Parts: sequence; structure tokens; C-alpha cells
Amino acid sequence: MGKILVTGGAGYIGSHTVVELITAGYTPIILDDFRNSKPFIIGQLKEITGQDVEVCQVDCNNKSAVESVFKAHPDILGVIHFAAYKAVGESVEQPLMYYKNNVNSLLVILEVMEQFKTKHLVFSSSCTVYGEPGKPVVTESTPIQSATSPYGDTKIVCEKVIDFTIQNSKSNAALLRYFNPIGAHDSAKIGELPQGVPNNLLPYLTQTVNGIRDHLTIFGDDYNTADGTCIRDYIHVVDLAKAHVKAIDWLKLQDEGIVEPFNLGTGHGSSVLDIIHTFEEVNQVKVNYKIGQKRAGDVEQIYADPTKANTELKWQPQYSLGDALKHAWKWEKSLAEYV
Repeated sequence: MGKILVTGGAGYIGSHTVVELITAGYTPIILDDFRNSKPFIIGQLKEITGQDVEVCQVDCNNKSAVESVFKAHPDILGVIHFAAYKAVGESVEQPLMYYKNNVNSLLVILEVMEQFKTKHLVFSSSCTVYGEPGKPVVTESTPIQSATSPYGDTKIVCEKVIDFTIQNSKSNAALLRYFNPIGAHDSAKIGELPQGVPNNLLPYLTQTVNGIRDHLTIFGDDYNTADGTCIRDYIHVVDLAKAHVKAIDWLKLQDEGIVEPFNLGTGHGSSVLDIIHTFEEVNQVKVNYKIGQKRAGDVEQIYADPTKANTELKWQPQYSLGDALKHAWKWEKSLAEYV
């Protein structure tokens, strides 16, 4: 099926995508410098797939090092570009670090792809590009809003860079706008591995139940939603990973110069309290949570209209919310073996 370079391939979504690429018959090559991931994940990938995965320990900002990977693999079919910083709060504190890493790494990848005539790019984007939408359900034609954080702005900038670059090239690209990835591989061998205090709801919740955190704080319970808490579209990370494989398959059938965005979500919104109560139900545990003040910049509710991905990519999520929450807890309990 061909070689696919996966930048950030040892990370949360990247590692699950490597598994799905192998399952689909592709040969992934991981490019990762492990600044936001752990080397033990590579061994876990071999245990899941039964195959060795080539790993290039390279910083995506180092053009000569990236070129050396392409020189060693001149037959790379496409690139899935995950490698980026992703913490909203940190981006507010260190904006220059985010612009330098997230935007510059993309520029390097695009330059080297052009140099080696690599045709296909799948870009890891985010629903943050929609900001606070006028309606909670968003399509790909929903207007892009001004970003409320440097992290969100880097995604908008990168999408624009790809659009202008690819339209005048012999390549094509899919911009995958994720909603809220949760869960883990059902083997409990790979999953979300936050560095330090988690920024996302699910790892903070599982760490709270596991006794690592004292309690989970819900930021506001007086939003204009059914139970007063924020609503998001939570998607199982394995379903998300499979969409990247579908995107590569789709790009292989497209003309050069094509750039298309796709929303990757379930099409259903769940509130923070929905997540907590479902987690308690499927795992037979209690979550110690408290209500806190609203956070500035939190979107009240947003979820995907995934029709375009369903029809054009021939992709449908398979896992339920309960599945994702069971797999997240299973992964959390297994982590003591690895870290």
C-alpha cells in the first residue's frame, strides 16, 4: 500500500493511527523526538501489531534531518502531520514557542514534500478553528473565527499555509478537524499519556478516580445547556485514527491541488456531567467532582456535523461513548506497568 511518514507518531492520536495504518496494509515510518511522548510506546506498537515499526528520532523543525529521512525513503507516499504543541493554556503563556514549533514544523514538512515530490498530506487540525460558533453544530462551511489562543491560531495559520501551498503544487491535502478525542486502544497498551497535570477532561477524570488527583473540577454549571455544563463531541481515538487511513485512501483518488477540510466527530454532543455519570455507570466507580467557576474562553457547546467525512471518506465511528470511557479507565489502570 505504500510508506506513510507519521510525524508525532509516538503520541496519543499518532500511535493509534500507526496501528490502523499497519492493519490497512500501509508501512508507517514514525518521526518523533519524544518531547511529548514516551519511547516505550514503540514496543507497545509492536506488541499490538506483531510488526517492527521504523522510528526516526528527529525534530520536525530540523530541515536537514527531515530531508535525511526522505532520502532514506524516497518512495514515501504521504505524510500524516501530527507533531505540534497542543496545550491551550501553555500557548497563552508561551505564544512564540507555539508559533515557532507548530507553524515552522509544517513549513519544513511542506518544503521537503515538495523537494521529494511527495503527493499526499493529512493535517491534524482542530474544531478550535470554529471558535464560538453561532450554532452549536458545525459543518465545514461554518465560518472560521478569530482564535482565542495562540494554539488555536496556529491551526488556522497552518490550514491557510497548506491551502495556499497545495493549490499551487502537484500534491493534495486533507485537513482533519478533530472534536474531542478520548479513550484508548482496547488492548490497554496505548492511550493518552499527558505530561504533568492533564489539560483534557478524560485523563484528569481517570487520574482522579485512580487517586492521583484529589478531585475533578467542573468549570461552571450555569451554561445554557440541559444540565448547565459545557457540551462537546467526544470521539473514540481509534475511530479518529481510522479516519486518517480513510483520508490517505481518499487523497490517492484525488487530483493534484485539492485541499479539503473534514470534521471528525460523532455528530452528538455530551455534557461534562454526561461524561462523569456515564463513566461511573460503565466502570462501576465514583468520581469525586466539584463545581467551580467558569473559565474564560470556554465554548458553551459545539459538536460536529460529520456528513462530509461519512460520505466522502466512507468513514463512520464504530465505538460508543461507553466504550471510550471503559477503554480510558482500562488504560489508566494499566499505566503502572509502564511509567
